Amino acid sequence: MNLFNVYPLFNINPVKAQGSFLWDDKGEKYLDFYGGHAVISIGHNHPHYQNRLKEQLEKISFYSNSVQNELQNELADKLGKLSGYEDYNLFLCNSGAEANENALKLASFHNGKSKVLYFSGSFHGRTSAAVSVTDNPKIVAPVNFSERFIKSEWNDIKQLEEIFEIQGNEISSVIIEGIQGVGGIMIPTAEFLSKIKELCEKYDAALILDEVQSGYGRSGYFFAHQEFGVEPDMITTAKGMGNGFPIGGVLIHPKFQASNGLLGTTFGGNHLACAAAIAVLDVMKDENLTANAQEMGDYIENEIKDFPHIKSIRRKGLMIGVELDQDCSEVRKSLLYDHHIFTGNSNDKSVLRILPALNIGKEETDLFVSALKVVLDKI
Repeated sequence: MNLFNVYPLFNINPVKAQGSFLWDDKGEKYLDFYGGHAVISIGHNHPHYQNRLKEQLEKISFYSNSVQNELQNELADKLGKLSGYEDYNLFLCNSGAEANENALKLASFHNGKSKVLYFSGSFHGRTSAAVSVTDNPKIVAPVNFSERFIKSEWNDIKQLEEIFEIQGNEISSVIIEGIQGVGGIMIPTAEFLSKIKELCEKYDAALILDEVQSGYGRSGYFFAHQEFGVEPDMITTAKGMGNGFPIGGVLIHPKFQASNGLLGTTFGGNHLACAAAIAVLDVMKDENLTANAQEMGDYIENEIKDFPHIKSIRRKGLMIGVELDQDCSEVRKSLLYDHHIFTGNSNDKSVLRILPALNIGKEETDLFVSALKVVLDKI
């Protein structure tokens, strides 16, 4: 049997990782400035993370959600305190797409409506409803398409108001990323988020903040939307939540009533996943990583802002989009193959996406800054 070939692969096979570095099967060392799409939040193989997982493996690694699991309660308690959402409830699942699916479903259960508003440039996942609110026709199969899903332009308040005026009574929810990642590090304006919240309240629609990539300290706030003082009805999270272990979650406003069987998952919130997620929160708190994300993001921007071929830098904390005056693919390849540094791209071909671990230091950052200057100076 062969693998179903859907991924364009770099010819690199990492076999070991520590902190912000990877080593391949040939012993070559690489600086990780992308974290596997913002998944690596506290660095590879952090000792506290390793210990929590090892200890849990020696006890119990899995049982279903038909029994009590005190680790889920510990995770919910620590997440509520660190994020500032102590009065919300937590539903645990396995991925960002699954978190968004459950949030969209719960909104529809709550208000009995079926339409969903999403935005240009969005990416919310590849599963059923999640891909239907993702702005990429190439990955939306015919079975996923429905006129129930309505697209509005990013940061366009006028169009938003027009859509609600016509269809507001049918709109179950509005889903928006705290910061668009795949879309190219696009940041919503305070006025835009405020207007969405206002219209959701007026028309009894649920506001879902997708913080799968922009959450967990990435933006310099625990969740990116907290900079703007908007309180969503639901917040979805994954990626950095488990530092590589598959876990996702939905933070749910207390106005939503739970009932047996309303939502469900086989693997969500299992013992190992909870141990990983608890370890991440412990490290984030003990090492003050949200503040470090802001500090190091400022440092990177100040160091590179005057480099040639950089048109703009879109950034919150360590969620950084470097817009070049050309396609970024060759720059990215040069960083990887000539300087051994992993970076990312986006649907905007000119945007180099930078998503290092939240505990990145100046020593590692200076390696990236120096390499980027060399690459851009050669163009």
